[in-house]
Amino acid sequence: MNDGYDVIVVGAGSAGSSAAISAARLGASTLLVDRLAFMGGTSTAVLDTFYAFYTPGERPRRVVGGLGWEVARRLAAQGVAFERPNTYGAGTGVTYDAEALKVLWERLAEDAGVELLLHTWVTGVRVDDRRVTAIRLWNKGGAKWVDATVVIDASGDADVSAMAGVPHDAPSDGGAIQSLSTLFKVANVDMEAASAVKKAELWARMAEAAASGAYALPRIEGSWHRTPYEGVALVHMTRIPNVDATDPEQLTRAEVEGRRQVQEYHRFLRDRVPGFERSVVVATSPAIGVRESRRIHGDHRLTRDEVLGGTRFDDEIALCGAPIEDHGPGGDTAWQYVGEGGLYGIPYRSLLPLGVDGLLVAGRCFSATHDAHASARSMATCMAMGQAAGTAAVMAAAGGTVPRRVPADMLRERLALDGVL
Repeated sequence: MNDGYDVIVVGAGSAGSSAAISAARLGASTLLVDRLAFMGGTSTAVLDTFYAFYTPGERPRRVVGGLGWEVARRLAAQGVAFERPNTYGAGTGVTYDAEALKVLWERLAEDAGVELLLHTWVTGVRVDDRRVTAIRLWNKGGAKWVDATVVIDASGDADVSAMAGVPHDAPSDGGAIQSLSTLFKVANVDMEAASAVKKAELWARMAEAAASGAYALPRIEGSWHRTPYEGVALVHMTRIPNVDATDPEQLTRAEVEGRRQVQEYHRFLRDRVPGFERSVVVATSPAIGVRESRRIHGDHRLTRDEVLGGTRFDDEIALCGAPIEDHGPGGDTAWQYVGEGGLYGIPYRSLLPLGVDGLLVAGRCFSATHDAHASARSMATCMAMGQAAGTAAVMAAAGGTVPRRVPADMLRERLALDGVL
């Protein structure tokens, strides 16, 4: 590891991996750090489907290109991904093999020249004259300060931003916060029999089972879907509400509760849903799926009205058409769809934290209200935000300036050259 880099990216999820690869491809010395043992974050630890590449509806429109679409195409070329029409509201998804994606992220990073450091935590931030200049890393090798021209916070929980004193919304504030979920994979599923049970019937069976008192099912809806492999399904039914994912005690309890719910929902499926009679749980997500924790306050905060109104921005660096999908504490999920053509823009200003320079954010900790965040948090959108942040970081470092002074029109031109929509 060097003592300093042009760009340091914290968090190797969809946003952070995209940011680091984009920055390194443009020639910046780039360090990518993550606390997990693999790249991909939610895309490899929790889920196996990318949403928000397409707008929902009868005539879907692809609204994310660039590096994210390159990832999807490479997985499809390997025969480990396919497009899956979605009947549960989010639109067409790109379902993939998460194990193959782990390796693909690593190959893309390696080929670009990213220096990758896993099993590593950020424990401090140095701010000089309101500008982030270094971060402190900790791993089993000890602690080390590393200088950076630009830092990208793609931690999901806005860890770097919080340490740097950026104002933000936090779960502890008492506002609305989306629930957490532990996903699980089952094998030995009779796909033909299971597919014959339509959504309404599945949900009716869940409600009946919960009402009987024989099953503890906090969520009485949810879904399962096919994977690239015959007889293997991913199940998305658990719900752990009212958790502050930045509180380690609460997060620990949520992990334990999530696996308890996996056993209960699987028992329900085996007992009450045709096709699952012989199924067995073969995997649970190694880290619980966190939808929402801290959200920074940026130069612009994306709002519910902007999302639903299909607002476009002069400085937009990504597009999104995903509905507001709010997994509240109750038994169901609230959906609201984008109007005015079915898509809206993500402004560059939403990646710029208030009051601090030398720092960008990307992914689900970007600047948005609770409702707007419930749309823009989808992984394809996060990859687009990551590519924009990585590109802007390089432009700032090369120009001897800070990301806030990177002209949005020049950034948009560079992103368009790289296939961003």
